[in-house]
Amino acid sequence: MASDSPLSQIDTAVAHSARVYDYWLGGKDNFAADRALGDAMVAAIPTLKVMARANRDFLARAVRYLAADAGIRQFLDIGPGLPTAGSTHEVAQEVAPESRVLYVDHDPLVLAHARALMTGSSRGQTEFIMADLQQPEKILADPALPRTLDLSQPVGLILVAILMYFHDSDDPQGMVKTLLDGLPSGSYVVISHPSGDFNPDAVQGAVAAATAAGITLVPRSREGVESFFAGLELVEPGVVPLLAWRPDESLAGEDPESVWYYGGIGRKP
Repeated sequence: MASDSPLSQIDTAVAHSARVYDYWLGGKDNFAADRALGDAMVAAIPTLKVMARANRDFLARAVRYLAADAGIRQFLDIGPGLPTAGSTHEVAQEVAPESRVLYVDHDPLVLAHARALMTGSSRGQTEFIMADLQQPEKILADPALPRTLDLSQPVGLILVAILMYFHDSDDPQGMVKTLLDGLPSGSYVVISHPSGDFNPDAVQGAVAAATAAGITLVPRSREGVESFFAGLELVEPGVVPLLAWRPDESLAGEDPESVWYYGGIGRKP
């Protein structure tokens, strides 16, 4: 009889993006196929692990801005990856313990760990659903969403390092628009995205390694990343290299273009 445990659905022989990311961040929830792909991509971009950490730090700065400065108290985080320090609910609930977070991912290993670790604060709420960004209507229709989020109030939509897994032919701009159309005025979207603008040859080497392992990786230009914010009010400083987005003191003296990602936040009017 088949097990209904999410762990029974995991194919450890095939690399998965969330587990590769976990490997780069120094986590332990990855397998040989994940480490092989991670190493192949690092061979193309030796500082890739540093970039992965910078992307994680951008998430923390962005969520802290939404919770502390924009007054957002509920978040929809799609493609969060494996739980680690500085997850959305930890950052938001540190600022405002009553914050509510709904995570969405399609990796069964993420689900298994989320159930164990994403407990939230005593006042806030943290939930997880298995769903795919390619089907945004199903995310919005999931019964867990109204149980967790009050759609009469603004929501912080988190799309950090997730849109890179879709070709333009998949219409990722449409996915973002559908989600935002389902959220109230005053909601925000946080996006980070790798780009080939900084070193095209090295990035194409990483794309080739990912493609060989069966993982889609689509770097986009600054203009391509900005297209996801169409119709929104960009929060200053706009779409910029990650290290240039409201840097804290720890980033003093860092070259903003040493991390080949763009990031930004937009507000729905």
